Amino acid sequence: MSDNSHKNRLDRRQFMKRLGLAAAVATTTLAGCKKAVEGYGQSESSDVPADKMTYRINHNTGDKVSILGYGCMRWPTIEATDGDGKIIDQDAVNRLVDYAIAHGVNYFDTAPPYCQGQSEKATGIALKRHPRSSFFLATKLSNHRMAGQGWTAQKMFDESVKMYRNSFKDLQTDYIDYYLLHIVGIGEGLPSTLERFIDCKIIDFLLEERKAGRIRNLGFSYHGDIKSFDYLLSRHDEFHWDFVQIQLNYVDYRHASGINYNADYLYEELAKRDIPVVVMEPLLGGRLAGLTQHLNGRLKQRRPGDSIAAWAFRFAATFPKVLTVLSGMTYLEHLQDNIRTYSPLDPCTQEELALLEDTAQVMLQYPSVPCTACQYCMPCPYGIDIPAIFRHYNTCINEGFVTASDQDENYRKARRAFLIGYDRSVPRLRQADHCIGCNRCVHHCPQSINIPSQMQRINAYVEHLKQNA
Repeated sequence: MSDNSHKNRLDRRQFMKRLGLAAAVATTTLAGCKKAVEGYGQSESSDVPADKMTYRINHNTGDKVSILGYGCMRWPTIEATDGDGKIIDQDAVNRLVDYAIAHGVNYFDTAPPYCQGQSEKATGIALKRHPRSSFFLATKLSNHRMAGQGWTAQKMFDESVKMYRNSFKDLQTDYIDYYLLHIVGIGEGLPSTLERFIDCKIIDFLLEERKAGRIRNLGFSYHGDIKSFDYLLSRHDEFHWDFVQIQLNYVDYRHASGINYNADYLYEELAKRDIPVVVMEPLLGGRLAGLTQHLNGRLKQRRPGDSIAAWAFRFAATFPKVLTVLSGMTYLEHLQDNIRTYSPLDPCTQEELALLEDTAQVMLQYPSVPCTACQYCMPCPYGIDIPAIFRHYNTCINEGFVTASDQDENYRKARRAFLIGYDRSVPRLRQADHCIGCNRCVHHCPQSINIPSQMQRINAYVEHLKQNA
């Protein structure tokens, strides 16, 4: 099945029944603006357990995987010594990796394009300092920018193999524990998926690499076109997917936006095939780490000692087929908070799941941009900082600084906060007014955001604020 009828197949009773069972069974991520993730690090306890991490067993290999996985997309950065942009702060990465491993985290997920192409090298340097058997390493075949270029199948194959082998070099390893076909479903959907992985025969090469032991587990990460997801699962008996990575959080579970598909369908299809699930975007790009004051208050009233982010992480891990939940932890306080949440995991109760579903429905009433700060749209050829603009706009919505009318009671306060914060978080030359609508970014967005349209909308709002003092 691959039509939109999947999106709302479960009624509330089915939703609660399935997750209630998961709660009984399950006993066993941001760079840039810290303001956007202020729901982190608010646990009452300052202690960070070193020996209570929750683990899940991969039944395919027997791997004992930490339920908290380290997403290496958002490593901390510093200014380059030559003044030409930013580079990864390797010392900071080393400290974060050391701390994570010391506290039970053993799954690290990276990819060739992460951190403007620097993540694999930085991750490899940090992990090389630890015994190879002490962690599981995941990376991806990120050949999405090769699609649609008119290449021959042979060139697609050759360039893909080159990328694959370069990952081993940058990661300083002779095997990869979890290897993924990356962002399946974006671009032209199924035709792009076929061009990237099937028609060029790279899938056959990867299957042979798995047989040789250089790949221990083979899977794919899914965004967008449901036909691609259904197609690859339809060939499970042939490919034997060891795991699949999906976007799962309490908003996307039943209310996915754009061309993304509801995670209830994705999870159900994987669970019935007994395929382990890796979760990405548990915080929906940080938006679930800090909600509106009202929604934050409701969650804090229920569990005063937990951060707002902890709710999203507990939700994702409540599903028993979830092997690990990825978080891109730039700051130590985020890593510590997530370790507390999962040391050990306290699965969501049915009442808490109902509260989160209600929270998701309330959030749908706010006009935020569904950006997850994945950086796939970057770099912009005109220098625009697309994720930072969306991050500031969404943060201001949560904090009540986006008003419907200049007649609102708090308009002047909101106007000042939005404009001052905009200039502080996004340099003038990188703001939305410099977008020319070239559309180069649109095809790379896993959330299917019409980025030029959103830039135009946000710039119009900024101009309105400037003209209505």
